[in-house]
Amino acid sequence: MKSIFKLLAFSFLLLTPITISAQTNVAHINVQQLISEMPEVIAAQNELAKLEKDYTTQIDNAFKEFQTKAQSYSSDAANQTDVTNQARQKELESMQTNLQEFRDSAAQELQKKQMDLMTPLLEKARNAINKVGKDQGFNYVIDSSPNGGIILADGKDLLDDVKRELGF
Repeated sequence: MKSIFKLLAFSFLLLTPITISAQTNVAHINVQQLISEMPEVIAAQNELAKLEKDYTTQIDNAFKEFQTKAQSYSSDAANQTDVTNQARQKELESMQTNLQEFRDSAAQELQKKQMDLMTPLLEKARNAINKVGKDQGFNYVIDSSPNGGIILADGKDLLDDVKRELGF
């Protein structure tokens, strides 16, 4: 009986290195932190902040002009003809429409600029993570940021095997 236990223990010791070497290597990285600390990202964010400030200043100035004109027209309305007041009202409506269109356009431009600046930087970070993960022998690198996911997946993909098991 003791010899069976010795044989089992010896077999376990022989199989243990195989089991350990078959394990998948997993690493993690907080991608949000990495990106927020990248000098290029900080420079891009500063550029975007400056552009946003410029747009905000332009919008504020246009709004002040609209308000000034609206107050002036309102205080002077009693002294004007109906035709003049209607023309002024149309002018104010046109100014208001133009202001809203400029706001929308500025928001779209900011979003486009953000995509143009950030997309290559995010790709650069992703490539660096993949390179370091592979160079250090990891099969998987998981993003430890909130709502993160798998970044590098070099391990066995079971999709085809599971499909076969399910019959498709």
